[in-house]
Amino acid sequence: MADGNPFKAHMEALTVQERQFQYYNLSATDASKYEKLPYSIRVLLESAIRNCDNFQIQSKDVDNILNWETNQHNSVEIPFKPARVILQDFTGVPAVVDFAAMRDAVKRLGGDPQKINPICPVDLVIDHSVQADVVRSLLKLCPNPGGGQKSDCGLRSTECNPCHPHGMPVIDEICPFHHLQTPGATALQKNQDLEFDRNKERFQFLKWGAKAFKNMLIVPPGSGIVHQVNLEHLGRVVFDEDGLLYPDSLVGTDSHTTMINGLGILGWGVGGIEAEAVMLGQAISMVLPPVVGYKITGSLEPLVTSTDVVLTITKHLRQVGVVGKFVEFFGSGVAQLSIADRATISNMCPEYGATVGFFPVDERSLEYLRGTGRDEAKIEYIEAYLRQNKMFRDYNNPGNDPVFTEVVELDLSTVVPCCSGPKRPHDKVPVSEMKQDFVKCLNNKVGFKGFAIPADKQTTTVPIVFDGQEYTLTHGSVVIAAITSCTNTSNPSVMLGAGLLAKKAVEAGLSVSPYVKTSLSPGSGVVTYYLQESGVTPYLEKLGFDIVGYGCMTCIGNSGPLPDPVAEAIEKANLVACGVLSGNRNFEGRIHPLTRANYLASPPLVVAYALAGTACIDFETEPLGHNAEGNPVYLRDIWPSRDEIQAVERQFVIPSMFKDVYAKIEKGNARWTSLDAPESMLYPWDEKSTYIKSPPFFEQMTKELPSIEGVKDAHVLLNVGDSITTDHISPAGSIARNSPAARYLGSRGLTPREFNSYGSRRGNDAVMARGTFANIRLLNKFIGKASPKTVHIPSGDQMDIFDAADRYQNEKRQVIILAGKEYGSGSSRDWAAKGPWMQGVRAVIAESYERIHRSNLVGMGIMPLQYQAGETADSLGLTGKEMYSIHIPDDLHTRHLVEVKLEDGRSFQVIARFDTDVELTYFRHGGILNYMIRQML
Repeated sequence: MADGNPFKAHMEALTVQERQFQYYNLSATDASKYEKLPYSIRVLLESAIRNCDNFQIQSKDVDNILNWETNQHNSVEIPFKPARVILQDFTGVPAVVDFAAMRDAVKRLGGDPQKINPICPVDLVIDHSVQADVVRSLLKLCPNPGGGQKSDCGLRSTECNPCHPHGMPVIDEICPFHHLQTPGATALQKNQDLEFDRNKERFQFLKWGAKAFKNMLIVPPGSGIVHQVNLEHLGRVVFDEDGLLYPDSLVGTDSHTTMINGLGILGWGVGGIEAEAVMLGQAISMVLPPVVGYKITGSLEPLVTSTDVVLTITKHLRQVGVVGKFVEFFGSGVAQLSIADRATISNMCPEYGATVGFFPVDERSLEYLRGTGRDEAKIEYIEAYLRQNKMFRDYNNPGNDPVFTEVVELDLSTVVPCCSGPKRPHDKVPVSEMKQDFVKCLNNKVGFKGFAIPADKQTTTVPIVFDGQEYTLTHGSVVIAAITSCTNTSNPSVMLGAGLLAKKAVEAGLSVSPYVKTSLSPGSGVVTYYLQESGVTPYLEKLGFDIVGYGCMTCIGNSGPLPDPVAEAIEKANLVACGVLSGNRNFEGRIHPLTRANYLASPPLVVAYALAGTACIDFETEPLGHNAEGNPVYLRDIWPSRDEIQAVERQFVIPSMFKDVYAKIEKGNARWTSLDAPESMLYPWDEKSTYIKSPPFFEQMTKELPSIEGVKDAHVLLNVGDSITTDHISPAGSIARNSPAARYLGSRGLTPREFNSYGSRRGNDAVMARGTFANIRLLNKFIGKASPKTVHIPSGDQMDIFDAADRYQNEKRQVIILAGKEYGSGSSRDWAAKGPWMQGVRAVIAESYERIHRSNLVGMGIMPLQYQAGETADSLGLTGKEMYSIHIPDDLHTRHLVEVKLEDGRSFQVIARFDTDVELTYFRHGGILNYMIRQML
């Protein structure tokens, strides 16, 4: 490894308010080339220059990025070292488990386990565990919210008789209308209690991690959603590391990490192995991307929200095609968008397919930092650094525009109120066409825009009795209405818009049918603060939009059960019932199994559709309801103007709220504070736990670097075709009752209702190994149909894939996988590499790989081998029933041709897909984590 950074000469001094800083002057590389670079690429360049060591990051990598205009179409791979990592709890638990196991390994090998800590800052926000089990406050609230004196509240004695679902204790709560103590439990408290009851082991483990590891911040449950907390509090914009200034950047183990790009911080979602690599100070590999310039001009019409803008952009960019590309926004229209508006657009980046949707920092970015209570001294050096390094943007100055791969445009004046659905986030539907579109969907054949409901069944109605009253359900009935997700709850304009619309609706005498599952799950406590202070909370609650939790909830499918009468009616009549939510994804089956149609909408429209009770409505010609005098009330009668919303926002969304909320962010609620967690440096693993288990990744590891071993007489565990995705490989979703994972949990004394999901058990390798390749849609050539089965070749027995792998391991037999094109495509998932390793897979031979999954296989010490051009398993006459031996030479180098021999004497050569010297180093050590352990010894 080269000693020192070859670009040290580019380091210069910067004085800000009498403080002395240093920074790498990017223009010193080649000013003419640099100033043409898109702003997002400038961040990649700065990272490469600052971290250049001629091992992980080489001088040629800097040249490749600087010459982006030439290289953007050449699939050039570059390394990138983000400044930090952000995690949510489902994907964060296995990362902390791995770090805990690494400490054990270092101690066993004679090293100092305290050296195992994240090298870069890591923030983990617990937000994926809470569910909307209970909605609408269980208090008998007074009928005139906000309108009476304290003496008018009827909640002062035993008159309130709340129900007690789940057998949970009654606690004293504050009446949200009159601030009086009441003997009732709110939905929020009950959901949080259930969250802790279900996840106690995981939370104890994470609380241990918060204390045990340096450089790791864990935000307790009940605090907010990871991406909103990142935007409002964690985002640095510019780092100050002992006087060295550089841009904030990050990767996160959640696809919507991209939200932070709205604040000018480059970041996107990755799998767990890549995230752990960054946590350990390693660079990740990426293809130098094309950058699509998205020019925004014009102004929004008065009734249009930021949600309408993002749904319009999502459909537009899906049509353009931006997968694998950066999108960078520019144009005079951007200057009119608030940071919350921009963050909403960046949040839905995965839905329009880009890697990032980037908004460079400008004056509004600095205003946002001040408005969210950031330190003024930091804001001063942020501005000074970005201006000095030509990374500060003036959207009204075309002279600042860089070169883009291509440019597409949007005139904001053309955006209309809209929703997206019923099954995909990029299927935009103008609100004015919702009724017509829904009817078409009933008629259309089954697909993304069709349900194939027979004509004679489209007018089906089903009466239900709920809370002593009779109601009618039909196709299009709204049964879930959720103001949810960081996508929109981070934006005060749409949240206050929903509150003001609720106020006008209540004042007009409108109400929401009680069977509609209404909920409000903010992304941070700041939302609660300004909704309460502005006086709209009582009106939201009057319509059933009580705060039910602080987390992703309905947006990720944690919507909880529907009332039994509603569920029975939907199933009995095969109704196309609807969910309406302010989230970012609405794929079929995601929001709730019984809502076949799900529409993404702004928070005000969520309230509107809840009031209407149906998605099959034309708001222009049909009223939401009638007032006390019997007069119709239309949506236009209660829709708040932009001036109204902005006036309330200016008055009530203030910096002190952010400072107050985030000053207590690490404290957590009473349950978290009282939660006992170990104080030890090493984690005391509980062998009885079915959630947290010490993984076996390092059990056979030695202090000395082992010699490279090939593969001898291996059997084929799976013989699969093209486009096997990480969803086919990695455990996900619910645990099927007839699966190996279910049998394991049953043997530990758990009943099916206690199985929970694979996501919640990612910290237990025994469960995850059994769930690997357990996808019912996996097509294995040995079986000939979609099934999570394979054949144990020596015996001919057909069995679950894990059971076959387990038998091979007990027989001391090695196994490999044969695959077709694009093996491992789809989202990056760490268990898509860890799971096969657990099943004893030594190598995969495929026609081609998805780039990140190939890298993840290397990271786990599995050999990714590739047929030579023109060769396939079929052309070579491979059935998968042969035994395979793979010779690995001592002088193994990148893309080495290695020989594969069959027991019948045939042989062929394959390419060892180790594409960089760094990957070869990881493989020689048995994987990236093993490499890092030896570095610490």
